[in-house]
Amino acid sequence: MSYAIIGSGAIGGALAKQFARSNIKAVIANRRGPASLAGELKAFNPTVSAAEISNALNADVIILAVPFGAAGDVAQLRNDWSGKIVVDATNAIEFPAFKPMDLGGRPSSQVLSAQFKGAKVVKAFNTLPAAVLADEPRRNGGHRTIFVSGDHTDANEKVASLVTTLGFSPITLGRLDQGGLLQQFGGPLTMHSLIQESRPRE
Repeated sequence: MSYAIIGSGAIGGALAKQFARSNIKAVIANRRGPASLAGELKAFNPTVSAAEISNALNADVIILAVPFGAAGDVAQLRNDWSGKIVVDATNAIEFPAFKPMDLGGRPSSQVLSAQFKGAKVVKAFNTLPAAVLADEPRRNGGHRTIFVSGDHTDANEKVASLVTTLGFSPITLGRLDQGGLLQQFGGPLTMHSLIQESRPRE
């Protein structure tokens, strides 16, 4: 599997750090171009490298680490997203009030999924603050948890496998209209850093 991170802000940077820490190759892209990332990625090269967005979108798994309102701009870069897994790490936040956007009761990931025609959208990596997401995921004999939700079992399994490889413990919650609602900003699982303890071998 090939991986791309779209967005180089706090969440994108945290994910890049985790990919580099786990020695998993990935590219990261932003709208300013690869040159803008040279300094930020110096410590992560060659595992995580900068790319043009057009090239990054060729990856099998594309992690959206952009503001929720900018996701539509990314979606417009391709006419057909078939065959792609798009990981929604966004949070639908209304600023400056810092409250959940009014999406008419729809899960934010369903709104996003409608823009990425043909993609298998999986909600993940959005519940932890960036500083926690960037931190060592193995804690006190356990692993920080990452929640995973999506409407396609195979895509959920692939993202959960990535979560495990990055050193976290995945908890799959089901479909976007179920687990996705729990994960999205304002839901009961946001901003909670949970540790899943490792079970001793019997």
